[in-house]
Amino acid sequence: LQALASQSLSLAPQILVERSMRGWKEIEYEVVRDAQDNCVTVCNMENFDPLGIHTGDSIVVAPSVTLSDEEYHMLRTAAIKIVRHMGVVGECNVQYALNPESLEYCVIEMNARLSRSSALASKATGYPLAFVAAKIGLGWTLPELQNAVTTTTTACFEPSLDYVVTKIPRWDLAKFNHVSRDIGSCMKSVGEVMAIGRTFEESLQKAIRSADPSFAGFAPLAGCMPESEAELDEALRTPTDRRLFHLAYAMLERGYTVDRLHALTRIDRWFLHKLDNICAQHRALCDPHQTLQTLGRAQLEAAKRMGFSDAHIARLLGAGGKAPVAEDAVRAARQQFGLRPFAKRIDTLAGEFPAPTNYLYTTYNAATDDVEFNEHGTMVLGSGVYRIGSSVEFDWCGVSAIRALRQLGHKTIMVNYNPETVSTDFDECDRLYFDELSYERVRDIYELEHAGGVIVSVGGQLPQNIALRLHRNSVRVLGTSPEKIDAAEDRHRFSRILDEIGVDQPAWKELVSTEDAERFADAVGFPVLVRPSYVLSGAAMNVAHDREALRRHLQLATDVSPEHPVVVTKFIRGARELDIDAVAHNGELVVHGVCEHIEDAGVHSGDASLVLPPAGLPAGVMGRVRDIGARVARAFEISGPFNMQIIMQPNGDGEPLLKVIECNLRASRSFPFVSKVTDVNFVDAATRAIVGEGVPAPRDLMQGVDQWAYTAIKVPQFSWTRLAGADPFLGVEMASTGEVACFGRTPQEAYLVSLLSVNGFRLPQPGKAVYIGVDELTEPRVAQKVARHFAQAGNPILTDCAETARLVGSGARVVQFDYADRRGLRDAVEASGVDFVVNLAKLRPEDKANRNYAMRRMAVDFAIPLVNDQRCAEMLVDALQALPAGTAAAPYGSQPLNVQTPVDVQTWRQYLAMRK
Repeated sequence: LQALASQSLSLAPQILVERSMRGWKEIEYEVVRDAQDNCVTVCNMENFDPLGIHTGDSIVVAPSVTLSDEEYHMLRTAAIKIVRHMGVVGECNVQYALNPESLEYCVIEMNARLSRSSALASKATGYPLAFVAAKIGLGWTLPELQNAVTTTTTACFEPSLDYVVTKIPRWDLAKFNHVSRDIGSCMKSVGEVMAIGRTFEESLQKAIRSADPSFAGFAPLAGCMPESEAELDEALRTPTDRRLFHLAYAMLERGYTVDRLHALTRIDRWFLHKLDNICAQHRALCDPHQTLQTLGRAQLEAAKRMGFSDAHIARLLGAGGKAPVAEDAVRAARQQFGLRPFAKRIDTLAGEFPAPTNYLYTTYNAATDDVEFNEHGTMVLGSGVYRIGSSVEFDWCGVSAIRALRQLGHKTIMVNYNPETVSTDFDECDRLYFDELSYERVRDIYELEHAGGVIVSVGGQLPQNIALRLHRNSVRVLGTSPEKIDAAEDRHRFSRILDEIGVDQPAWKELVSTEDAERFADAVGFPVLVRPSYVLSGAAMNVAHDREALRRHLQLATDVSPEHPVVVTKFIRGARELDIDAVAHNGELVVHGVCEHIEDAGVHSGDASLVLPPAGLPAGVMGRVRDIGARVARAFEISGPFNMQIIMQPNGDGEPLLKVIECNLRASRSFPFVSKVTDVNFVDAATRAIVGEGVPAPRDLMQGVDQWAYTAIKVPQFSWTRLAGADPFLGVEMASTGEVACFGRTPQEAYLVSLLSVNGFRLPQPGKAVYIGVDELTEPRVAQKVARHFAQAGNPILTDCAETARLVGSGARVVQFDYADRRGLRDAVEASGVDFVVNLAKLRPEDKANRNYAMRRMAVDFAIPLVNDQRCAEMLVDALQALPAGTAAAPYGSQPLNVQTPVDVQTWRQYLAMRK
């Protein structure tokens, strides 16, 4: 209680302490009420997990499936009473805890606003809650509003569902060092998927695969197979992001019964019996006598109706020493039997009345299609689940592509399964398939619709990964050829092409063995960068500073991308990174934008602060970057978007060396930022280039950037406070969960405004201490500059050891905290007056005993602003020193500190708003 309360009170002024109801059912109702007291419950949802796990981290099913009629109506009546009593006009959700052994229930909370689950409820039912709530706010009543799906009935109704929806969260906890995998009342997921099926089994398996393409479905997963029964029981009893796979292992490999699992997990028996149905089908396919040749139509249809994918069926038919089976062989057998998915509508009325909706999903639990396939539209593959490295940026790209196609007069088909996106709004496209982005499903939809082509380059890495297979199986992929996409992903071919066109790159080697990798590292010198192919956001990418680290990182890279080779590259210290986002048509550059990273090379571009236009590049660099972009576009015959990362390495007194480190033949994470700063929609131009219609004339947006009257800077937003134990360290693998960008008249002003817009960042209060940490790779000059600035501004400088105090100077004092004493740490930090932490360590720690790890973790646990990069710290000091004298912010500017004038963040914000 002491530890939880201490941390919570650092983040908020007040906490609630409540009776725990762990193990009860968690139910939620979405209610809409207008000013005339018309009131309807649009959707009710039930958590697969019992109470005790945040709704955002729970598997959620809609509509509720385990409630009796009495329970359903009791909670519905209570929800309407509550909303009427509170006088809510608009949309509201009410969350309940329901005792599974009786009719006892409690209201956990209500939100008299749209919430995270409102988006899920809207997509699950086809009832646009935000739209209706806005209309109600403007004075309309529910009977006056039209049902947006049917266009013939009113919005004053409760949707009927003839399908079941399952939402599964997406976690990226594996990206973080030392993070706890337990899930509870603090939300840790970074995204969610929604799957639609006619049975719970079908819906669940589709959702599992959507959460991560490496998941086959409800089946055991490597790393989730505890050896002892006691360990397995504990894994089932304690909720983690992997509990679903522990359940699969317990049922399939260890023979746990439904009753035993219910006793351990408190998950409702109804759900566990459904999981048992999947296990029965799993065992039938694994039978030693079962092969593809002996598999009958009825058995294959039963498996497909249960939600098994072709790839999963192939894997099970080839399991246990049987001959391996290819996914395409299962597909061929299925088509021979005449088995295919049917396209069904989400019509809000369970098919009782005709509805001309374009909101579709596919299922094997049907006998007819709800639509005719006569539009032959252009398919756009969406971004899938939000995760670290692929978030709303790619949804913006997908929506921009759809809008450009519609402007050009094309019929459009969007395929995506993320309920949080605009691309899954059914009024954005001509046909929306709320379905998987797998090779199997995309090909199914393509063949059903007789589509004119598929766009794979605006949805991030997920569509790219299936592009080549689609192309080689007679699917028309529009824009850049998938063969060229594959060449850019294949390090050997990519490198050879760069050599042919005279473009430089860092020394590299494709891995054959650990010994080869060590010999290469010895030849080029440590540090080296280890990176697998075909991954997004730098998954398993690491910098190795010695042989032991190299061996460890090689193993990790092989685990993440086992089918593709691992590449080891010379890591260049002290270099800057440039990002080029561009669009080409038939190999000719149309538009491009160049951003510069504030951080040194070695920080993932998704975690870096991007400056546009670049500030202070040496003369001629911009032209050379454009030339490299033009050569690459020509060599890969690009038609559409592409992105490159280029290292700018100092070269003595000569021109800096420019080395290409990566090229993605797709839209990148920074496309929205570059589009908004230059006021040119890069995805609109890319879509026109892909289809070859209305392509804009080539123009050099970077010409005359030194004359621009403004600079824009994008900075990352991290969620360290949510991830207990995670190390707030910047490296080559991406960790940020969002970003903000701001304009300024100078780079310094833009950077300061952007930083102050980041959730949780503020400047130290006058008179409060700044705590500084370093390691052997920290530049003394930077540490001294930071200490000198804050000391002159009246902030005492504290460090964690005498050696650091001597290094930074400025009268630094040594204060050491006992990080192991969680109970006394908060009091000790408050007593020391630490209000700002600058940790300039560059080496990633191996364990939690490292003092720099402990310092960074202390900062985020107690909501103390943290700067954890040398270049960012330097830029912050430059920005503060650039503030004009004589303003409210002058104590941090060029004037000496006036102790009589207290300066708070609010004054800062007012000053900066005035400057803008």
